Amino acid sequence: MTGDDLRDFVNGKLFPYLHGFTQRASGPNTIEYKIGQIFGEIKNKISGGYNLREIVDHIDELRFRSQAEKHELSHLYEAKIRNMGNAGRNGGEYYTPRPLIRAIVQVVQPRIGERIYDGAVGSAGFLCESFDYLMSKGKLTTRDRDTLQSRTFYGKEKKSLAYVIAIMNMILHGIETPNILHTNTLTENLADIQEKDRYDIVLANPPFGGKERKEVQQNFAIHTGETAFLFLKHFIRMLKPGGRGGVVIKNTFLSNTDNASVSLRKLLLESCNLHTVLDCPSGTFQGAGVKTVVLFFEKGAPTRKT
Repeated sequence: MTGDDLRDFVNGKLFPYLHGFTQRASGPNTIEYKIGQIFGEIKNKISGGYNLREIVDHIDELRFRSQAEKHELSHLYEAKIRNMGNAGRNGGEYYTPRPLIRAIVQVVQPRIGERIYDGAVGSAGFLCESFDYLMSKGKLTTRDRDTLQSRTFYGKEKKSLAYVIAIMNMILHGIETPNILHTNTLTENLADIQEKDRYDIVLANPPFGGKERKEVQQNFAIHTGETAFLFLKHFIRMLKPGGRGGVVIKNTFLSNTDNASVSLRKLLLESCNLHTVLDCPSGTFQGAGVKTVVLFFEKGAPTRKT
């Protein structure tokens, strides 16, 4: 099949069939269901059936059978996400440098059995690197592996492109049923969060400079439209007592004198032990033009004065 026949088959039969996995899968925690979600979000952008035939032939030459081949594919995928940002597209918005993520994960030191959350999941870099970190921790039992697959990694993402990228990235890293929700995290009312909703660890790089509408701001006691500030308030609320966080934020958060910044710093210092502030060098985020810090904190006791 080629030309218009192939294009019409892909658009009219193949993609709808794959999207239908959401109805035919045995449950939401299956790879079939996740594939169905992906094909509910994307459309075929290749309008020429002959080009499509050539692309399919090239893809058919690739092998994904062994773990080494899957690992290589995941690296290629990450590189494409990074290059999207470098080319002036919005993929870089979802990409945090992996050496920085690995350093944050190593400081926070997640353990098997702890639930890890990123409410601004982007391409799921924090969750993927946490998975790799935990998988490298010696011999794992069957129960440990089941815990990592289904009861460890959780995320939320507002944008359709990032949502699809995140699910694919996690699948390629070996997490077959990603617990990623396609939703605007900040529309969740903080007053509705219960103990069962909280997590042991928060790892995130929330978007900088965004502005949320008034009705979303009403979910927060601090009066600001700055997306990163609202996310930080959300993350503090989502942590269990004794929970640990590693969150990237603009360095101006440490010195701004507006009411929202002062109020949020007060909340952080009084409800959490902010034990480390990592000052990232200029250029950490290529093309972003902002200076950032990483806040490492533990919830449940105020920051000790030194």
